[in-house]
Formats: sequence, C-alpha cells, structure tokens
Amino acid sequence: MITSIQNETIKKIMKLKQKKYRDLEDQFLIEGYHLVEEAKKANCIETIITTLHETFEEPTIYVSSNVMEKLAFTKTPQPIMAICHKPHHRLFNTNHQRYLLLDNIQDPGNLGTIIRTALALGYDQIIVSYNSVDLYNDKVIRATQGALFQMSICQMDLIEAITSLQQNDVRVYGTSLHQAQPIHQYQPQDKMAFVLGNEGQGVSQAVLDACDAHLYIPIQAIESLNVAIAGAIVMYHFPKI
Repeated sequence: MITSIQNETIKKIMKLKQKKYRDLEDQFLIEGYHLVEEAKKANCIETIITTLHETFEEPTIYVSSNVMEKLAFTKTPQPIMAICHKPHHRLFNTNHQRYLLLDNIQDPGNLGTIIRTALALGYDQIIVSYNSVDLYNDKVIRATQGALFQMSICQMDLIEAITSLQQNDVRVYGTSLHQAQPIHQYQPQDKMAFVLGNEGQGVSQAVLDACDAHLYIPIQAIESLNVAIAGAIVMYHFPKI
C-alpha cells in the first residue's frame, strides 16, 4: 500500500489532472464506482486505484485514505479511482444520420450534459471544436455519467467537418438568434447535423456561414437558453427517422 503523496507513482498519477499530461500520455483519471463500472464495460481501464481491501481483475494500486484524498477530484472521495486510456471510437464518420457539432463550448458541465443527452436521444456522433473545454476534464466526465465511454466523439476543425458532412448529403443547421428560422419550420430529414455555440458568443460567424441553414428556439421573457438545454430541445425535435 502506498501511504505517501510524495511517492513517485502518485506524483505521476497526479500529473493526469493536467490536460497537457493527459494528452501526452493518452490517459485520464476517473473517480467513483459508477464511472469505473462504465469504463470497465468499454475496456478503457488500465489501472485501478483504491483504498479497498479487494482484488480486481485489472492491475491495482492500493493507497491510503490520505493519498486517495490527494488524487481525488471531490471533497469526499469514493474509495475507488482508475487510470483509463482514451476510448478508441474517436474517428469522424460521415455515414451516420444525426450529428451534433460543438463550437467553443467552455463550461465542462454543459459539455458533459450535452454528451449524456445526445446518447440518451440516439444521436450518432458529436464533433467537438479544438477550442472547446477538454473532453477529459474531470467535471466533463462526471457530468456525462459514463456516456463518455459510449458516445462516439471526435475532435476536429468544424468547418472541415461541415464540408465533409455536406459532401455526404448531411444537411447542417447552425443555431443562431439572428437571421434564422424557428425550429418548427424544419422537419426531420434522413441526415442532419446541428451546431451549438459558445455560452456567451454563440456559434462563430465563420461556422454559421458554412451551414446550410440557421434555426432558433422561440422563447419568452429571456434572451437565450443554456446551451445544454437548447441542445436537448434541438435533438428531441429532430430524432432519427
């Protein structure tokens, strides 16, 4: 059992709390029973970290409570964490029916909620811009409630993605409060993609210009909706047919 936070193995694991090391190692940390179980189903776990006196199938690092508190993201950590490798379903695929494109989403809770909702509503793939919050941020992971391990997600330039989708007969709709048609003006089609934008600025003009059409959700009393809520409404309105 490792009891010191100065242990070299613990120091190396701690680095995975930083995006640059997650990118370098192609690994990330998860915390808690539910996420560990979801990661197991996806065959993503490399090492279990635990304070439990149990035997696991995976390679296991046993640590003391004070070490777990240092490694954990929450104030009252569960007794199990894991080091995972990034899921291997991150390739762009133009043969799907429903896509969600995310332009510069910054709030990890929003990104995680969007991923979870997209999975629940049967969307095929999420395409995330390079300037969005890191997919493997711990708050993103927790907000997905394990959907991160099931949803097909890739990261790429959105204009390149839109161009490729259009070349494969996918109609792309940008969400915008200006020069757009109400959501109910459009009917579900065979292949559709929808772009959601930054919490404060919306979808960038360059990305909007690349879209086939623009839509908005009619609302009252306030100017705009939270991006995760807006995304849920759009996805629910345009199910697969």
